[in-house]
Amino acid sequence: MNILFVGDIVGRAGRRAVRFFLEKLKKEHKLDFIIANGENSAGGFGMTKKVAEELYGYGIDFFTMGNHTWDNRDIFKFIDQDPNLIRPLNFPDNNPGRGWQTVEINNKKITVVNLIGQVYMGNNDSPYHKFIELYPKIKDSDIILVDFHAEATGEKMAFARAVDGMASAVIGTHTHVQTNDAQIFPEGTAYITDAGLTGAVDSILGMKPDKMVEKMKTSLPVSYEVGKGKVKIEAVLLKIDDKNNQMKQIMEIKKNNL
Repeated sequence: MNILFVGDIVGRAGRRAVRFFLEKLKKEHKLDFIIANGENSAGGFGMTKKVAEELYGYGIDFFTMGNHTWDNRDIFKFIDQDPNLIRPLNFPDNNPGRGWQTVEINNKKITVVNLIGQVYMGNNDSPYHKFIELYPKIKDSDIILVDFHAEATGEKMAFARAVDGMASAVIGTHTHVQTNDAQIFPEGTAYITDAGLTGAVDSILGMKPDKMVEKMKTSLPVSYEVGKGKVKIEAVLLKIDDKNNQMKQIMEIKKNNL
C-alpha cells in the first residue's frame, strides 16, 4: 500500500498546487490513500466546506487540522458531519469534531490520529497521554498514522520515539518547512519532523514575504496575505508491506512548477 501525506496546504496557491500535481503523483506512485493537512487551506487560516469539497475533487481523501482549526467559523457547520475530517484529539473534549477516524482502504483498516503539541502551541492536553488513552481502541488497526502538529522539533521527535512500535507513522506538520530526516525507528514507526508546505514558492510559509518583512522591521501587527505565482507541493510517501503491514519506506516528495 502506498499512502501520500501532503504538507500544509496554504490558501488558493496551495489548492492550485494540489490541482496541478496530485493526479500526476497518484499515477507515478500508484497511491492508494491521500491525506493532507488542511488547516490553512481557506485564505491561509482555517477551512470552509467549499474549500474542502474543492480539494476532495482534486483527489484528497482525508484531512487533518491543527491550531488554525477554528479560524474560519464555517467549519462549525460541517466538521461533525464530515467523516474524513479530523481535528487534534487533545483539544478540549467539548470541542466539535473528532480527533481520530478509521477508514477501510483495500481491505485494510487505517486509523488516522491528529494531535497538537504543547510547546509554543497553547494550552492543550498532553498529546502523549491522549494517544496512550486512545491506543487500546485502535491497536487492532492494520495501519495507524499520526499527524503531530507542533512547533518544537524536539517535542515531535520525543513523541514519535515514545510511540515507536505503536504508530505506523508519525508525520510532523505546522512549520511549513520540509525536513530531510525521514527515517524508520527501531520498532518500525516511520517518522519525519515536518512534511512541508503546499503553496506559493515565492513566500514565507506560504504568505507574501513583504508582509512578514514589514512586521519584522516595525514590530507592528500586519494582515498576512497568501502568496501568489509559482506553486509547489511538499509531501511524504509511505510504502507499506501488504503482507505484514510493516513500513517499508518513507520518503520526501517535492515538486514545483518553476
